[in-house]
Amino acid sequence: MPSASPAPVADPSTGPAIRRLQLSQFRSYGHLDLRTGAAMVVLHGENGAGKTNVLEAISLLSPGRGLRRAELQECIRERAPGFAVSAEVSAFTESVQLGTGLEPSPEGGLVRRCRVDREPVGSVRAFADHLRIVWLTPAMDGLFSGAPGDRRRFLDRLVLAIDAEHGARVNALERALRNRNRLLENGSRDRLWLDAAEREVAELGIAVAAARQETVARLAALMEAASDEASPFPWARISLVGEIDRLIEQYSALDAEDAYRRLLMEQRPRDAAAGRTLVGPQASDLAISHGPKDLEASRCSTGEQKALLVGLVLAHARLVATMTGIVPIVLLDEVSAHFDPRRRVALYERLAELGSQVWMTGADRSAFAEMPAEADFLHVTPGRIEHG
Repeated sequence: MPSASPAPVADPSTGPAIRRLQLSQFRSYGHLDLRTGAAMVVLHGENGAGKTNVLEAISLLSPGRGLRRAELQECIRERAPGFAVSAEVSAFTESVQLGTGLEPSPEGGLVRRCRVDREPVGSVRAFADHLRIVWLTPAMDGLFSGAPGDRRRFLDRLVLAIDAEHGARVNALERALRNRNRLLENGSRDRLWLDAAEREVAELGIAVAAARQETVARLAALMEAASDEASPFPWARISLVGEIDRLIEQYSALDAEDAYRRLLMEQRPRDAAAGRTLVGPQASDLAISHGPKDLEASRCSTGEQKALLVGLVLAHARLVATMTGIVPIVLLDEVSAHFDPRRRVALYERLAELGSQVWMTGADRSAFAEMPAEADFLHVTPGRIEHG
């Protein structure tokens, strides 16, 4: 990759910044060695050039399945044996190298490896000690009018950016629910087995619901405190809706577990007929409304929904910084093109106030005309990135 004059770097006193990103056999990149470290990084180029692939690679440095929610095998470049993502991250006086990828296992198949300063760690959750990441992608545009499951996944992503263990609890709950459903489907007459399964579901379910509830409450309070009806990115009212969420509001954690366990026992015939567990965190919904207009988000115009979503993500980034002490890196995929110049200027101002390193993509460089002069512009062509 040709050398170029470096852009001014992100302020190390605010939050972590990726100074060097290396990809090997990842998606469209055979090998990439990218050095930047600017506070704002703009990836521009034609559709399909590989801009989002870079953001996805960065997102894999956080717990979960990344911004595309793809299976890791899908990230391997065609005919390659695996892939690797490595980032040199600096913040304050610390510099750390984080790496993850899929490698062939001696036992056959592929295994995910994670390393901090080239030393193996148990999982990508160890990276949360060094950086947090939030993102916004075009796939989220249908969040307000989509299925409740989409909003639950969105909410779990918000929680996961704060609590790196949340994903493991959600996965454990899904396994426990499948186990209970199988017992009901098989017509189990052994009450002890069902009692044990429901005890596990109740314990995990209340833990998941409580983590969601805390994040929603804190985020709602933060947005209300900073509400400004003149803002181009309106504040949102948010709340959780569901029977399990009412239990969390009414009882202590232990009492809520007992109440949920009793409910599961009472619901056995109904759940057996339905083939699934009908009450629990898996049935909750995230209610979102336009704060200044007091209007359900699903009834807002497309432009209002986009602005509302950006406001929600920016507020979440502030909450992550407040609760973890780490200013998150922000990934914005194809966001600027949807806004007029006034909103673009406002967006860049809000991002600068966060103190985050921000990575943005767009097909048309002119959509970033209002970007601060110190931003690092990177031109993306298939398998290649150049400054400029």
